[in-house]
Amino acid sequence: MTRTNKGHSIYLQLILLLTVAAAAAGIAFVALDTAGTWLIDNYYDTPEFNRKKDSFYIEKMQQYIDENQLGYEDAAELRAWVKEQQVISVRIYKGNTLMFNSDNPEQQSIEEDAQVEEYDWITFYPVEFADGTAMAGIWGWYVYQLYNYVWVAALIASFVLFLLLTLTGIRRKMAYIARLSTEIGILEGGSLDYEITVKGRDELSTLARGLDDMRLNFRNMIAREAEMVRENQKTITEMSHDLRTPVTSILLYTEILKKGNYADQEQLAEYLDKIDRNARRMKQLTDHLFEYSLVSGGQEITLEEPESYEELFYDLLSETCSFLGQRGFQIEAQMEWRSTRVRIHTEYVARILDNITSNILKYANPQTPVKISTLYIGKMAGFAFENEIQEKTEQTDSTCVGLQSIKNMMQKMGGSSQTYQLDGRFRIEILFPCEQEASGS
Repeated sequence: MTRTNKGHSIYLQLILLLTVAAAAAGIAFVALDTAGTWLIDNYYDTPEFNRKKDSFYIEKMQQYIDENQLGYEDAAELRAWVKEQQVISVRIYKGNTLMFNSDNPEQQSIEEDAQVEEYDWITFYPVEFADGTAMAGIWGWYVYQLYNYVWVAALIASFVLFLLLTLTGIRRKMAYIARLSTEIGILEGGSLDYEITVKGRDELSTLARGLDDMRLNFRNMIAREAEMVRENQKTITEMSHDLRTPVTSILLYTEILKKGNYADQEQLAEYLDKIDRNARRMKQLTDHLFEYSLVSGGQEITLEEPESYEELFYDLLSETCSFLGQRGFQIEAQMEWRSTRVRIHTEYVARILDNITSNILKYANPQTPVKISTLYIGKMAGFAFENEIQEKTEQTDSTCVGLQSIKNMMQKMGGSSQTYQLDGRFRIEILFPCEQEASGS
């Protein structure tokens, strides 16, 4: 399984998403606030706008004075009204006497040298009080509220943008999780050919890749099990056929003997000899079947510690060559011992060599040499046995069980077994995985 790149982890992606969203929101806030301030400065903060607002508040103050019958001296009521408006300041003059100052109540009823007309930056309006007419000067920070509104609106808009960007990024991951959940449901339904979607290089993609690898392994395991079932059925069928011949012969000759249908003692001995040969053939076939049932089962084996390839097999192959030579076979051995180490299960290796030797004795032509050689393919080391196939002069028992047993035993040891038959020659190759291989060999 591919490991997650730390630079693409979900944690860092979330931090990056929040950082980008915050940066975009900050830029949006500055842009909106600047644009709003420019609009206020150019379209609202003007003398005409200020005069309109002044007139509005003067009318509002006049209405308040009329409703409450206020006079010049009712400063507390006037101050309360001005404070309620929040954005204006008011001065009231009776002649040259300052009657009311909302910014500084201490200056009330103080005669000033300055004339009302000298405050040219303030617009004065006549106001009718209960005790006479006075001039009211008013000014305000009317656009101040607009600036606040713009600031709040820009803040809200930028916060909404931040949420949208964050939720959009999170939604993509949630959509991927939902898709994985759907695809897992498809796998649970048995559709092992459906490929899990792998996107990105974060923890979710690693999980998806692991699920897809698990799908492939499970599918391959089911395929292997189905193949084993087919091989077992084929083996049983062939074994039944192989057993049927000697059983039929035994029944035939025993029936002959029971009825006494033989000419003399010589023919009786011949029939008994045929019964004996067929019985031995049946025993050998049943022994092979028993061995096949043992190695094809689900029981796991424990491999021995790695040892030198030469030390493990030199004596075993020497004994095999010596035995075949004693049985009349010529041996051509081509051995190249490389410095490598393998792990084996000794009992299985002994059975494998016994089966190979048995096949050679039954099917090899003793008039041509049997070739035995070491074999190295990639990171695998093993042996090859090759012989010419002898023409059959009589019915011989099948070798399918023995070869299948060899294949099963090699697979359990992590190796492989391959057989080839071409132009009247038979070749079997067995390979073990190497634990260590010397580079100079």
